[in-house]
Amino acid sequence: MTEFDQIPILDVSAIHGNDAAAKRALAAEFLTAYSTTGFGYIREHGVDEALIDGVFNASERFHALPRSEKMAVELNANHRGFIPINTSTDVNSKLADVKKPNQSESFMVMREDAADSAPVQNGDYLAGPNQWPALEGFQEAVMAYSDAMTQLAEKLIEIVELALGVDTGTLTQTFNPPTTWLRLLYYPPAPAQAEEDLYGSAPHTDFGCLTLLAQDGVGGLQVQTPAGNWVDAPKIPGTFVVNVGDMLHRWSNGKLLSTPHRVINRSGLPRYSCPFFYDPNVKTTITPLGETPDTTHLEPVVFGDFLRSELEAGYAHHTSKL
Repeated sequence: MTEFDQIPILDVSAIHGNDAAAKRALAAEFLTAYSTTGFGYIREHGVDEALIDGVFNASERFHALPRSEKMAVELNANHRGFIPINTSTDVNSKLADVKKPNQSESFMVMREDAADSAPVQNGDYLAGPNQWPALEGFQEAVMAYSDAMTQLAEKLIEIVELALGVDTGTLTQTFNPPTTWLRLLYYPPAPAQAEEDLYGSAPHTDFGCLTLLAQDGVGGLQVQTPAGNWVDAPKIPGTFVVNVGDMLHRWSNGKLLSTPHRVINRSGLPRYSCPFFYDPNVKTTITPLGETPDTTHLEPVVFGDFLRSELEAGYAHHTSKL
């Protein structure tokens, strides 16, 4: 991994057309950015600004509800609903000795699965319907944004295939249906004299494939360099922050980097962010591409099994209910 002091910005407009040369050029740029930094901003992504404004408005309305109304849709065994503050701890972090829970609360939406859908009927891990608060227009705004982000992520995975030099469909076919997560996060301001190990989000790497983040202008997201320095990743209008997670790092046989990051909100203001996580189907076996016994130390894993271990370790709700 190369030391860096800024995060690259990629113009991804090529994903919207059929210009093969432009897509190959974008794939080369993607490979450079994500094999050296693991993080990037993407612009010209095609997601309507009104959808982004709508999901932030929905998030602020939800988090302004009385606690009793939020607790009525508290996180369930299928990982959907309200996650109260002090119930999520990055206990598996290899980056810090994390003892204190993350100082955030959030509302989690996943893929919407009807009771008669195949994933539910087959008993797939985490399959099920979402929970919704009694807020007019909330479900519509949140799902419209989630659907748009799913479409964007699908196109980015096609670029990942080009970047890794694998056949079309090698990765995309495993997202059928995908595992998607939209987390509406609220970070209260940290106390003025907060301990150094009290984080909005403790240092961690994401466990999935791609994370696409929309954030407000308050700031607080930081990305760690190989030397251990922290680089700010503030909001840049018209962009999403996109990073690679542990599963895509493993899938790429280590070529694409899953980079540590954290959130510290010392602004004195509330912070809102809306990360969208795009992952393969839970039944997918993640086998390093191009693997030979001499070229990889990364073992194949079944995504659903890995996922279960992460959720049970990191969330009080899963520890007590599953």
